[in-house]
Amino acid sequence: MQRDAFLRAWTVPQVPPPGPEDEPTAHRLRYRSVWISDLHLGTPGCRADALLDFLRHVESDTLFLVGDIVDGWQLRRHWYWPQSHNDVVQKLLRKARKGTRVVFVPGNHDEFARRYVGHEFGGIEVADEWVHETADGRRLWILHGDLFDGVIQCAKWLAHVGDTLYEFTLKLNRHLNSLRARMGLPYWSLSKYLKLKVKRAVSFIGDFENAVAREARRRGMHGVVCGHIHHAELREIDGITYANDGDWVESLTALVEHADGRLEIIDWAQQLRDRESQAAATAPAVAEAA
Repeated sequence: MQRDAFLRAWTVPQVPPPGPEDEPTAHRLRYRSVWISDLHLGTPGCRADALLDFLRHVESDTLFLVGDIVDGWQLRRHWYWPQSHNDVVQKLLRKARKGTRVVFVPGNHDEFARRYVGHEFGGIEVADEWVHETADGRRLWILHGDLFDGVIQCAKWLAHVGDTLYEFTLKLNRHLNSLRARMGLPYWSLSKYLKLKVKRAVSFIGDFENAVAREARRRGMHGVVCGHIHHAELREIDGITYANDGDWVESLTALVEHADGRLEIIDWAQQLRDRESQAAATAPAVAEAA
């Protein structure tokens, strides 16, 4: 029955639950292009509610899904597909129906979709990679990035072991943050902390970024956009713009292109915190007025 729900989510038009879609356009954020990746739908670690909030508030001419949208690895081990994950899929399909160009570049966790490169599903185009030209004329190479991960390419079994350990870390992190929430403390990512503190992990991130940037230069590109390593970044590497849009498991980040071609990393977790703080600050004033 759950697998039937999964298939219906991608093939049967449904109406997402009520949200800010009906708010005036002025209340939404508008960009020329948006990149998101590593949603990992089909896992408990996916922050689907925050992602749905982002998709409701952000509009763009083009939306790039840069891999690991659905986590086929986890779904094969343990089936998990709640309604909130259905809602995300339906929102993506709705954007495609309403005129947003949606391009899906599969990653290693949803590599099953690579057999459908060149096809469309509900208006979503599937591509192995993409070249995007920004408003200011720069050519950006778009790929998931797993082809530059030696573990994925040379020892896939080890990648699956690492994925299992990562899922365990996320599970531990959920329990930890449940305790922090009861203490009134903000969300904190254990896996992100380890990634930035463990010397070997920091070295891997740097090597990955440099390798992707070198290949982008070899291809004659001005820059590259990828995901895969769950580490949002936007910087210049030897004259090449390197952009990683992060993930929707830990960091809740996206890469956006403004109307003038300027790129920016959007931290949606911070947006949510700011909104909560603003609501808390205005609540006493509303209560007094009442």
